[in-house]
Amino acid sequence: MSTAPRLTALDAAHRALGATMTDFAGWDMPLRYGSERDEHNAVRTGAGLFDLSHMGEITVTGPQAADFLDFALVGNIGSVGVGRARYTMICREDGGILDDLIVYRLQEQEYMVVANASNAQVVLDALTARAAGFDAAVRDDRDAYALLAVQGPQSPAILKSLTDADLDGLKYYAGLPGTVAGVPALIARTGYTGEDGFELFVEPRYAEKLWQALLEAGAPVGLIPCGLSCRDTLRLEAGMPLYGHELTTSLTPFDAGLGRVVKFEKEGDFVGREALTEAAERARTAPPRKLVGLVAEGRRVPRAGMSVVAGGEVIGEITSGAPSPTLGKPIAMAYVDAAHAEPGAEGVGVDIRGTHEPYEVVALPFYKRRK
Repeated sequence: MSTAPRLTALDAAHRALGATMTDFAGWDMPLRYGSERDEHNAVRTGAGLFDLSHMGEITVTGPQAADFLDFALVGNIGSVGVGRARYTMICREDGGILDDLIVYRLQEQEYMVVANASNAQVVLDALTARAAGFDAAVRDDRDAYALLAVQGPQSPAILKSLTDADLDGLKYYAGLPGTVAGVPALIARTGYTGEDGFELFVEPRYAEKLWQALLEAGAPVGLIPCGLSCRDTLRLEAGMPLYGHELTTSLTPFDAGLGRVVKFEKEGDFVGREALTEAAERARTAPPRKLVGLVAEGRRVPRAGMSVVAGGEVIGEITSGAPSPTLGKPIAMAYVDAAHAEPGAEGVGVDIRGTHEPYEVVALPFYKRRK
């Protein structure tokens, strides 16, 4: 039996705007409202407004909350200050990535773990199982929050017009409680677009009021509503990994070029430590494949699963690919053999329906915003 997709608190607002909706990780989400290119460019030059209420919020509380998260995750969560956030991962015992996460320390003994929508239940189950023996409680708060994101160079000005919170003092990967358009919110300076921006965690009953206020405040400086399609091209240009593409259970953080998130120096054991120690050594001495950027010389667009080739041999696989509105060319991320991973490597192509299209190997990210 098919299960009807879940609806966010903004479902009616999306439909009123004529959004094209799609099923994403069991949620009915806006794919686009009009032109994907226009939405992408709005975020790069002005601002975009996203509904991210499908993300999975999990609250961890208790005297041993920090010790528990240090055991359950690969990062050093105990060193995160109150009001700050950290990008990290949760791995299996064999080192495979279950999900990449952002963890916010809301209070001394309270954390919010934000998981990808597709993995929220997996992460919740893993955390619940790993909490045994710790004086810490794991709570499913997915229904307690709606999540709106304002991303782009105009986002600070837009938000400042609606809040008296100290946005100038709010650093990247930090959050503070405040009110936005009269709505109580956790205001976080985080995002997934490569631009400056904010993510606003609010109670679902306030979501539509905040959405409308942000649309009105942002309209004069070019803010428009944006769907999941441009979110994908924005994160791809910024070289940000997407679970199920660049990150999977068959890869360790070291395989993905993200070994920096694994903190071996923290005290005590953590799930996957032994396997990740071995993975770190393999990556140092004999790296298998490396994640690289590819830029097309032609116009044909690569897609996930296509083979990367050189000298008639398969040397890798595309994980994500799309036309880049900013570069004006098709781009892709791919895992390729280390021998072909250096920027400028010659003779590299992508097998697109039997034709080997030439591609340039480049360092990630494709795009970096001006500070």
